[in-house]
Amino acid sequence: MAHYAIGDIQGCHREFCQLLDLIGFAPAQDRLWLVGDLVNRGPESLAVLREIKAMGDTAVTVLGNHDLHLLTVAAGHRRPHHSDTLAPILVAPDRDELIAWLCARPLVAIEGEHLLVHAGLLPQWTPATALMVSREVQAMLGSAESHAFLRALYGDEPRQWRDTLSGFDRLRVAVNACTRLRFCQENGTMDFGEKRGPAHTPGGYQPWYAHEHRRSARLTIVCGHWSTLDLLLAPNVLMLDSGCLWGGSLTAIRLDDRRVFQVPSLQPLKHAPGPTG
Repeated sequence: MAHYAIGDIQGCHREFCQLLDLIGFAPAQDRLWLVGDLVNRGPESLAVLREIKAMGDTAVTVLGNHDLHLLTVAAGHRRPHHSDTLAPILVAPDRDELIAWLCARPLVAIEGEHLLVHAGLLPQWTPATALMVSREVQAMLGSAESHAFLRALYGDEPRQWRDTLSGFDRLRVAVNACTRLRFCQENGTMDFGEKRGPAHTPGGYQPWYAHEHRRSARLTIVCGHWSTLDLLLAPNVLMLDSGCLWGGSLTAIRLDDRRVFQVPSLQPLKHAPGPTG
């Protein structure tokens, strides 16, 4: 049995299928971790959702910011952006089933010495804290209050985690950390404006994974989201968004031995978002 992790797919279904073929993925015996952002901006988000949902427990995926954007649009609380490619999902005959399945995905998964999250973790969070807030958000998305939560989800405030936070503020910080985080201060204050790499780190901030006293450092964090970093393979951080959507590649890593597999993007070469894009 092999355990693989794959970076941000974002609707690039053909590349996903090619990558599964390249690694010789065997659903009956192998495991698959997906870092989130299954959908949006790529051409075949509907096919990606259907395929991964059909894999059942073989595939574990966490929610990314684009997946949550789909949920808010489907709930009627946001309008699609001009660059969105979500329309086929929204009009599909199995739309409600797919949306319900996506709502049931966590923000964080832990297995052995690996933790799966879309963007990152705040420095003061232990793995147990990350799992706790993930379960709180997952429970809210599965509750009668889910529509009210999705209505209140968007926003940058509060920018700092405190254990005493409650209600939608607490859940919003959890979602922002797990799905949008790049730079933060050691006290957990997040910056959402800068999207380029560490050379452009705002003053007083560091990349979330670079904080000396990060309390999740004992586990290997498997994540994506930060396409301008391309591929970062460090002892305790595996960042797998190699920019397939932007004309880069789609990456898989076999967690058992860290062997990397890549297929080239079939998408037109584009520039990833700038500092505030």
